[in-house]
Amino acid sequence: MTFGGANYLAILVAAVAAYLAGAIYYGWLGRTWLDAARIKPEEAKMSLPLMVTGFVCELVMAWVLAGVIGHLGAVTIRAGLLAGFLLWLGFIATTQTVNHRYQGFGWKLTLIDSVHWLVVALLMGGIIGAFGV
Repeated sequence: MTFGGANYLAILVAAVAAYLAGAIYYGWLGRTWLDAARIKPEEAKMSLPLMVTGFVCELVMAWVLAGVIGHLGAVTIRAGLLAGFLLWLGFIATTQTVNHRYQGFGWKLTLIDSVHWLVVALLMGGIIGAFGV
């Protein structure tokens, strides 16, 4: 079953990999991110609904990215990385930058979050491309 050349196993693997990468990344930068996001450590909350929402969003992101890669033509690692980078640059990084500026956050939060989403987009694109159709 395919959508625009999408391999649903690749989508699942990409979403899981991206979710785990985010957990590792924010685990490593936890204190720095909390400071940049103006969240007191004692007020930081992780809950099952929050984690499920995050994973479902990763699945949707991987599915859409797979559709874009499939519509570009060849489903390859190169095409996946290129699509991931371009979508990150054109939509994720720009949207995040505007939101952070209007919300009054500093560039530190934008940099931390943007690097995370770049890693996610490249990881997903590379995995989807590696799996092929």
